[in-house]
Amino acid sequence: MKETLMNGVSGRSAFLVRLFGTALALVLLFYLLSQQGWGEIAAAFSKIPYWRLALAIGLMFISRLAVSGRWYVLLRSGGMDVSLGQALRVTFAGLFATNFLPTTVGGDVIRLAGALQLRFDAAVSAASLIVDRLIGMAGMAMVLPFGLPSFLQSRQAAGSWPLGDPYLMASYAAPLGKLWHTAWEKGLRLVRKVLAALSLWLKQPRALLTALFFTWVHMLCLFFILLTLFKGMDQAISFWLVGGLYSLVYFVTLMPFSINGYGIQEVSMTLIFSTVGGVSMESGLTAALLFRTIMMLASLPGALFVPELLAGAKARAGAAR
Repeated sequence: MKETLMNGVSGRSAFLVRLFGTALALVLLFYLLSQQGWGEIAAAFSKIPYWRLALAIGLMFISRLAVSGRWYVLLRSGGMDVSLGQALRVTFAGLFATNFLPTTVGGDVIRLAGALQLRFDAAVSAASLIVDRLIGMAGMAMVLPFGLPSFLQSRQAAGSWPLGDPYLMASYAAPLGKLWHTAWEKGLRLVRKVLAALSLWLKQPRALLTALFFTWVHMLCLFFILLTLFKGMDQAISFWLVGGLYSLVYFVTLMPFSINGYGIQEVSMTLIFSTVGGVSMESGLTAALLFRTIMMLASLPGALFVPELLAGAKARAGAAR
C-alpha cells in the first residue's frame, strides 16, 4: 500500500515537472517569436511554394506508414497474428494520442491497449514497444555523427545563443537529477520484466534489420521534409547536416522534462539549425512550427480509432476490479 502511494506521488511529481518544463519551453518559444517578429516569420513562410508544403505532408504520411510497418514486423516476428491493417490502426491511434492527448494518455499506452484488445500476449506486446523505441533510437544514433561534430566545433554554439549559454541552461535541470535517477531505475526494472520476450528478437536478426529498414525510411522522410522546407525558404544546408542536426533535436526531446517535447522540440530545432546549421533564425522558427503542424496533421486519421481503444481499455480495467 505504501509503495503504491509512493509510486502515485512520484508519478504526480514527474507529471508536474514535465508540465513545468513544457510551460517554460513554450515561454521561451514565444520569446523567440516576439524577438524575431511575426512579420519576418510570415515572410519566410510566404517563400515556400505550395507544392513543397504538399510534398512535406505526403512525406510525413509515408513516415507514419513506415513507423507502422516497423511495429508490424516486430509483432509478427514475436509470434503475434497481426494484420497490417490492425498495426496501422493501432499505430495511428497512438500517434494521435501522442500529439493531441499528451497530458492524459501516451501513444505507447494506446498502442499497448490496442494490442491487448486484439488479444495479443501482454509481455510480447510490451517488449515489442520497447524494441520499437530502441530501434528508432539506434537509427537516429547512426546519423548523429553527421551533426555532432558541427555542433561541438561551432565557435558560435556557446556564445551567440539568443537565450544564453546552452550549457548554463542545462545546469538549471541539475535539481531534477534525483527524479531522473528514479525514472532510470524504474526503466531498468521494466526492461528486466520483459527480458525473456526481448530474447525473441535477438534470435531473429532479419526481423531487426527489417525493422531498422523501416526506421531509415521514416528518418529519410523527416530529413527530406526539413530539407524541402529550408530549400523553399532559400536556405543553403546539406541533406546529411539536416539529418545529423535533427538527430540532436530528437535526443534532446527524449529528456523527461516536457510533455511530448512540446516547446522543447521547437526551441531546440530553431537554435540548433540557426546556430549550427547556418539557416536564418526566422527560417528555423518557421521550419520548426511547420514541422510540428505537419506531424499533427499526419496523425489525424488516428482520431477514428482512439475512442474504441480507450473504451476497450476502460472495460478491461473495470473487469479486472
